[in-house]
Amino acid sequence: MAKLPDTSDSDVHADAGPPPKPFSLPGRPRLLVSACLLGEQVRYDGGHKRDPFLVDNVGRFVEWERVCPEADCGLGIPRPSMHLVGDPARPRLVASKTGADQTERMERFARQHVRQLEEADLCGYVCKKGSPSSGMERVRVYDEGGAPPRRIGTGIFTRVLMERFSDIPVEEEGRLHDPFLREHFIERVFAMRRWKDLVASGRSRGRLVEFHADHKYQLLSHSRPRYEELGRLVARAKELRTSELYDVYRGLFMVSMAQQPTAKKRTDVLMHMMGYFKRDLDADEKQELLELVRDYHRGMVPLIVPLTLVKHYTRKFRVAYLERQSFLSPYPAELMLRNHV
Repeated sequence: MAKLPDTSDSDVHADAGPPPKPFSLPGRPRLLVSACLLGEQVRYDGGHKRDPFLVDNVGRFVEWERVCPEADCGLGIPRPSMHLVGDPARPRLVASKTGADQTERMERFARQHVRQLEEADLCGYVCKKGSPSSGMERVRVYDEGGAPPRRIGTGIFTRVLMERFSDIPVEEEGRLHDPFLREHFIERVFAMRRWKDLVASGRSRGRLVEFHADHKYQLLSHSRPRYEELGRLVARAKELRTSELYDVYRGLFMVSMAQQPTAKKRTDVLMHMMGYFKRDLDADEKQELLELVRDYHRGMVPLIVPLTLVKHYTRKFRVAYLERQSFLSPYPAELMLRNHV
């Protein structure tokens, strides 16, 4: 780890594609969200589950598309509590006390609403943990024979949505209390927004090559094999119809982004980035940066510490190829998601 990688000019030019340009954040992503998390009093008991992180922090940088499947499908507020029963793959939604079956009503609403959401330009979905209509995973499914419930289900509305939008990021508000899962989700949301902005600007092979170059180090921080697979796809771009090229790239891109970044992969990225200005640093500057990267790798300091110095030297020495890298600014810095160890 002490040795910096060699980054010759030929390496930079081969990777960069079109002329370098500074990287900028995309437009505001649109997120579907369980309405109770925004503070709407739509729960079965007439209450809410307002989430401060979503409302006060994330809400400054996104547009919300709210949904409460149970209230929106006509079950009322307040209403009997519900739970899932039967086959975990296709459970029924029933009232906890009376056993009234609301499965057909919920599935009909889910199908209709998901069709409407095709025009919403969604970049992600934050759903309510444990909800029989909205939960993403580990929702209780009750056994008709009376055995204890198992946490193996998915809420009916969320299941229908994920079947239709298979590559958009989906998370539960409970899991977003984990700083690593929180950052990963927001990173994926803004990556999806950048992809949608690319498509909106007009599909061309040249723009895709530039997009791929812009995301080199971000992709490497998630999965080197996927980055290399995407590179091979871009290399034979002229062999495919533009529409086919974009469809295949999007699928692989979002699969790559769905893989959790690790300290090791990010350390490798930082080390490689350092190679672009290693000849411009004196011995003390180089040693300081190496020590910060090592400290990050050991879990002693958060990513923001070595990254801030890398960004400083990138600007100071005007390393145009690094300035365009999404890895340095994948989402608004004000969210402070890289400040945890």
